[in-house]
Amino acid sequence: MMKKIIEIGNEDKINNFRLKIEGKKPLFICVIGNTETAKIPGISAAGAKSEITDYTPAADVEYLYYGKCKCLEGVPITPEGIPTPGLITKAALDLANIPRLIVSGGVNVFPQAPYIDLGGEAGGDISKEKAVKDPIKIFKNAKILGKNLSFFTDYLVIGESIAGGTTTALGMLLSMGYDVSDKISSSLAINPIQLKLESIDSGMKAKKLSRGDFKNEPFKAIEFFGDPMQPAHAGIAIGAASRIPVILAGGTQMTAILAIINILNPEVLENIAIGTTRWILNDQKTDLEGIVAEVSPKVPILAANLFFDEMRFPGLRAYENGMVKEGVGAGGAVIACVLSSKNQISMIDICKRIEKDYETITTLKQV
Repeated sequence: MMKKIIEIGNEDKINNFRLKIEGKKPLFICVIGNTETAKIPGISAAGAKSEITDYTPAADVEYLYYGKCKCLEGVPITPEGIPTPGLITKAALDLANIPRLIVSGGVNVFPQAPYIDLGGEAGGDISKEKAVKDPIKIFKNAKILGKNLSFFTDYLVIGESIAGGTTTALGMLLSMGYDVSDKISSSLAINPIQLKLESIDSGMKAKKLSRGDFKNEPFKAIEFFGDPMQPAHAGIAIGAASRIPVILAGGTQMTAILAIINILNPEVLENIAIGTTRWILNDQKTDLEGIVAEVSPKVPILAANLFFDEMRFPGLRAYENGMVKEGVGAGGAVIACVLSSKNQISMIDICKRIEKDYETITTLKQV
């Protein structure tokens, strides 16, 4: 029988983490942010044009609430028919009746939906300017939020939506001295890694900095090469994980969050796991396991074992060809859906719901 959840790491730590959350009720949080880095042509798959990337996070979370976008016309789907990973997230959350909350680390376009604002601003272009204004303020506000939320739920699943986020994660980790040049993923089928590295190196040259200059200085790394989602995400995780388990829901971007936690509050790592998708683990140009081993090897990785091969729609089957792979906390949401239901909800159930919801949004697109 095929496993619903792939598990990587120390068996005892995985079992202990699962025991803490199985059958329990989670709260799903999506942290949103914007960064000018996303507008570098060719960096991100989010949005048909680079200018649209400002709308991507707002559109994603509006979809989580309403099943459609409000900040722009249309639905969260590319012209080629490839949907936002938020489609997976919403299907999983709806099936398991998991509540959701939106948190802004700093955006240009605010969602037309309920959200919590941490007082941050949208980020700059890391290739030529500072990335984040006052990341410490964002982090402190997020930590307070995380601590308070820990009294209202059994555990948190924290996802993200920020176009260009794998590039800023790469920049941040390189500035902290981690050897991850060939390990960070991409929302594109062909990872534009050279473009990412050129953008980061240009930024380092412009700022008179070198790789490793911010070892053990995560806030400096965020300020110069990160994005506003990162201090918000890490702050919520640290604030909550002192009391309850936390799933960092995403792909290789979550290793940047892990690096922040590992330096600022390593004692909470016993309550932390990464939740992702099979597509991230199967990506030959990505090494999530390798980065985690370098940053914080004790943290387990859980991956939703989703298969879209037999989906009726080409836009969904595109996930099997390396498009998108993860985002909007998709993997973590599916894992929470399965475990909160004590395995009563199957991957088949989730895939059927995803197909049904996809059919709905493509119908909306044609109206």
